[in-house]
Amino acid sequence: MRIGLVSYVSENKNTAFNLTQIERAMKESEGKADLLCFSEAFLQGFDSLVWDYDTDSKMAVTQTSKEITQIREWTKRYGIGIVTGYIEKEDDHIYSSCIVIDDGEIVHNYRRISKGWKEFDRTDGHYREGNETKEFFLSGKRFMIALCGDLWDAPERFKTEGILLWPVYVSFPVEAWEKEEIDAYGKQVALAADDVLMVNCIDPMWDCHGGCFVFHKGEVISRIGFDKEDILYCEI
Repeated sequence: MRIGLVSYVSENKNTAFNLTQIERAMKESEGKADLLCFSEAFLQGFDSLVWDYDTDSKMAVTQTSKEITQIREWTKRYGIGIVTGYIEKEDDHIYSSCIVIDDGEIVHNYRRISKGWKEFDRTDGHYREGNETKEFFLSGKRFMIALCGDLWDAPERFKTEGILLWPVYVSFPVEAWEKEEIDAYGKQVALAADDVLMVNCIDPMWDCHGGCFVFHKGEVISRIGFDKEDILYCEI
């Protein structure tokens, strides 16, 4: 199975543009990947919420929304599965979630369990975390998903002998990444799984330089650079 980790620009509050980015990556990856993975909240942009429920409920999307339906159609058209972070709405609740879609079907939907995705001193009970971590299977391979701060708050809940997918939104200066952060992230992922695929987006509005990494037992075995839209392909 061949996986592509997509480090593309995600624009805040611009779901239409971010959808074109997803399709662009699928077109680029035809014949090159079976699955593409995007960063946390890629669909709407990580900084797309204003912490007013009436406003944010219009930005969040359900699993049956036109946006998710479009991605489902693309997975059939291009023959590539998609893993993407998104701001999810269910009933009157909002989550930072990650959805897995393959061959037109929703295979898995994970809701971040750590609260660092929101400004929790400004939010109310509408903004929630999930409480479940579990593995899922795709093309006979075992996977688990953690979102960003999950692996810092509760790495023990993501222990797996399969592949751990780690969509993040991380903003450090490039110098900090190269000097210390890559090693720090390597040590952290080793607490959960031997094989971890980390994917970050590029956000021109903030100090988010993108970059993707393949870790094995805490060591980087493959990566792409910062500040350039690219896809890191790996075989599992």
